[in-house]
Amino acid sequence: MLLRGPGDFARAFCCARRDAVYGSRCRSRAAIFHALNQPPAEFLSAASSLGIEFEPGDLERMSQYLDLLYAANETTNLTAVRDPVAAWTRHILDSLTLLPILAELPADSTVIDVGSGAGLPGIPLAITLPTLRFTLLEATGKKAAFLRDTAARLGLKNVRVICDRAERLAHERGEKTAKGRVGGHREAYDAVVARAVGRLPTLAELTVPLAKAPSGGTPGGIILLIKGEQAAAEVAEAAYALHLLKAVHDQTLPMPTGNIVVLHKGAATPKDYPRRDGEPSRSPLMAPADKKLR
Repeated sequence: MLLRGPGDFARAFCCARRDAVYGSRCRSRAAIFHALNQPPAEFLSAASSLGIEFEPGDLERMSQYLDLLYAANETTNLTAVRDPVAAWTRHILDSLTLLPILAELPADSTVIDVGSGAGLPGIPLAITLPTLRFTLLEATGKKAAFLRDTAARLGLKNVRVICDRAERLAHERGEKTAKGRVGGHREAYDAVVARAVGRLPTLAELTVPLAKAPSGGTPGGIILLIKGEQAAAEVAEAAYALHLLKAVHDQTLPMPTGNIVVLHKGAATPKDYPRRDGEPSRSPLMAPADKKLR
């Protein structure tokens, strides 16, 4: 993967809008695989407008990933996108909108994809950013098994898969050693990413505790959340949660397929967070006045 520059997001957005009109749906298995093996011109144009230039083999690997995804989707619910051509934009391009930001991280930096599901955005990012180390976190056993098998088939040596809940994993601090704690997950990652996991007050509680806290002049980790048209409203809704979790909203970036909410870790997250399994979803962190309005 190569980056040429910031790109023209407005032009990319126009290209992405045209992606919605692809013609008739592919019905046969052979037609699906043919469509997956042919990255649409609109996808390539939108990626170019984001400043992305693919290395040899990147597109072939992503095509193989989509082949595996749609084959597995016949027995495991991994994607609701039935149009295989649209998958290049709605899955691959949407994931790669994070690439220009993550590409700024030093080699060997750690990234965790929370609620990875079918491997989005983690697998497309791992293909195009081989110098970063990715952890795909997925609580559902069948989906985690798909991720392990897919990473192995694609030869992604920079990917590991963990089958667990974020509420539990974010409290694992690792073992104490003379050089500090090792092997833990709490405040262990340079970047945390997520896509289509939940509204921001809930999602922040599941992601922020995993990001590194600032220490000794080193800034805290970043949290990159792919959101839709309601991103601004969700950021406002999450103000209280971000305050409690010690996260700061840096900016919201419009992208061809949606918006990226960019947070950074301002200080160590209090040990009470995240709360027990399911509680962030059942009772999102909201200011008392907001709770009365719900």
